[in-house]
Amino acid sequence: MNSPTLDSPLLWGDKRFHTWNYEMRSEFNEKVFKVMLDAGFTCPNRDGTIARGGCTFCSARGSGDFAGKRRDDLITQFDEIRDKQHLKWPNAKYIGYFQAYTNTYAPVETLREYYEVILQQPGVIGLSIATRPDCLPDDVIEYLAELNKRTYLWVEMGLQTVHDSTSELINRAHDTQCFVDAVAKLRKHNIRVCAHIIYGLPQETHEMMMETGRAVSKMDVQGIKIHLLHLMRGTPMVRQYEAGLLRFLEQDEYIKLIVDTLEILPPEMIVHRLTGDAPRKLLIGPTWSLKKWEVLNTIDAQLKARNTWQGKYWRNA
Repeated sequence: MNSPTLDSPLLWGDKRFHTWNYEMRSEFNEKVFKVMLDAGFTCPNRDGTIARGGCTFCSARGSGDFAGKRRDDLITQFDEIRDKQHLKWPNAKYIGYFQAYTNTYAPVETLREYYEVILQQPGVIGLSIATRPDCLPDDVIEYLAELNKRTYLWVEMGLQTVHDSTSELINRAHDTQCFVDAVAKLRKHNIRVCAHIIYGLPQETHEMMMETGRAVSKMDVQGIKIHLLHLMRGTPMVRQYEAGLLRFLEQDEYIKLIVDTLEILPPEMIVHRLTGDAPRKLLIGPTWSLKKWEVLNTIDAQLKARNTWQGKYWRNA
């Protein structure tokens, strides 16, 4: 990575932001991809522990629409998804990605059984565990700290927004402070944290979304995933859309948000993704999101056109 001058941007390979792929190749000297898994968990805002119905944007598969089949055991899922990914990347190592629902929402004994079986698979160099900030009791933190000492570990947590009024509207069932506290608990053990945020949530303005981006830029998190809101059939958010609470972002609007956000993120923060996927058969909108590579290429083009890059303004954010 080169150093910036007034006329020379920071570059990560050929990109103007710190990509996950760049980081993996730098860390492991080869391609690394995530193998998406569904371990059969649920969420505390689905089962009635703290709420019911789940987040209003979340699909029936708990954001694991591209994960393995829940009816299959973890090794079967792992083999199937790995082999599918190998069609694109024949030579690679793997991170077991516990993606669907809340993957620390179980007794430690259960978590240990699930995580360890994936760590034992040939070629696995680490784990990425998606969870909620309110599902990290002390015994789970202790086990994660143990894992962090012997494998490459990420904990991915949904923040989505720093606006508690929006969190209530989408039935997140936790507030921003809960997320901040969870980050502190994980970072006490040097566990890498990836924050998930969503742009396009109901009733949020451009400035509100940027406030979320700015807040994350100042947190002690090592990675970020920025998702475009997808409205999917069968989700509670359909009712909010029908009630006029939701407006789809336009493509150019989203790309401006992404470029504006990248400028204020610290250069060392790893960008795990800049847009999300939704199954074509479930997607109501925005339909332009189906052209994923067009979106990503346009982000690259806008960064270049604006002569900007990740971290250009982060000290002043």
